[in-house]
This record gives sequence, C-alpha cells and structure tokens, in this order.
Amino acid sequence: MSVEKMAKLEERLQKAVGLKKMVERWQKSHTNCLWQMTLGQRRNFYAALRMRNAMAQEIVLANKQLLLVRQAALHQLFEKEHQQYQRELNQLGKAFYVERL
Repeated sequence: MSVEKMAKLEERLQKAVGLKKMVERWQKSHTNCLWQMTLGQRRNFYAALRMRNAMAQEIVLANKQLLLVRQAALHQLFEKEHQQYQRELNQLGKAFYVERL
C-alpha cells in the first residue's frame, strides 16, 4: 500500500471513530432525554393522584359542612314553625303542654 492510501485510510478511520463517538453521545443523550421525560410523566402522574386525593378529601369535608348547614337550617325552620304554632294556639286560647322541672 502506498503512503497516500494509508493516509486516506487513516483519515477515514478517524472520521469513522469520530462519527461512532458522536452516535454514542447522541444515544446517551437520547436515553437521558427519554428517562427525564418518563420521570416527568411519573411526577405529573403522582401529582395528579395527590390532587385527586385532595379533591376527594375536600368534597368529603364540603359534604359534611353542607350537612351541618342543612341541619341548622332545618332546626331553625322547626323552631320557627313551633313558635308560629304557639302563636296560633295562643290566639285560640290554647297552649302546648310544657313540663316544668
């Protein structure tokens, strides 16, 4: 082999080695990007689960509060009706029996 052919062959070999290193770097970078993306998706998934759990807890607490408010409104309505019945019976000259202790 001539010196020129050896030089050209060596240049090609160096280019091939450089290309191989570049491909390896790209593969590592690609793998790292995929890993980061899946990590981000997992974080988002767990964040969504936490948010869903928090929303469920808030709904439970809101339902409890709504129940308390409705019970208080119903109690107030019963008291109002009771007073109205007392007034009507007083107008008729009658009254509820109230046991005094």
